[in-house]
Amino acid sequence: MESGTFYVCRNINNRSGPRTQSRCKDEEKAHKQRGSRRLVLISVGLGLICILLLVFIILLNITITAERDMIKSYKNTVEEFNRTINSLQHNNTDLITEKHQLQNNFNSLSQKNLVLETKVKNLTAEKDQLQRDFDSLNKKGLVNLFMSTELKSWSDSRQYCRDRGADLVIINTEEKQRFISSLVSERVWIGLSDRETEGIMKWVDNSPLKQGFWLKDEPNNANNEDCIELNYNREEPGWSPLNSWNDHSCSEKKKGICEK
Repeated sequence: MESGTFYVCRNINNRSGPRTQSRCKDEEKAHKQRGSRRLVLISVGLGLICILLLVFIILLNITITAERDMIKSYKNTVEEFNRTINSLQHNNTDLITEKHQLQNNFNSLSQKNLVLETKVKNLTAEKDQLQRDFDSLNKKGLVNLFMSTELKSWSDSRQYCRDRGADLVIINTEEKQRFISSLVSERVWIGLSDRETEGIMKWVDNSPLKQGFWLKDEPNNANNEDCIELNYNREEPGWSPLNSWNDHSCSEKKKGICEK
């Protein structure tokens, strides 16, 4: 019987007897049994609901935990991705800087290459010219030249040549000047001076100078310079195969170019 519920068995005619009372007790008992079953069903239902709620809460907690872990993993992935992007940006900046440096180096090398190509062309042209001069001098029998082996003054260098049946060289043509310039790798005496009369240049055969191949601003007769040298230094300002003469003190010691 449900709590708070009372069951009353009455006889319609207000009469009672043993059978009636017995039947009334049976009905009351049956009614109590039905109430007990309802209570059990309700209890079982409530238990199932609690279990379902517990399962739902557990599943919800698992879902929340999984989502939290997923969000944390996503944040870590994003942070790692950002670090990777920053690293790539730094690397890209370094590569751009290196590219610019390489480009500058390439431009510099290209300019140097152009300069070298120009020098090669000039040297090739000079070589061809010297070859032509040599061939011309060879035909004229004017290549019988040799250099002294000792450093001497202009006079002693001339004597060195004369002791060997020669004299300091006389240069009176462009082709001969080019040819001799190609032979020397140091400053050397040639057979020209104004020792006898200042300002009047003469060759060792007493012939006057007709064509000179002077360096810029030479001769200048600084410190009583009366003898002429051929300057090989290609770095000298204004130097060229046709501009290499310089007046110098006759006492200076250097080798000489002899000619038979």
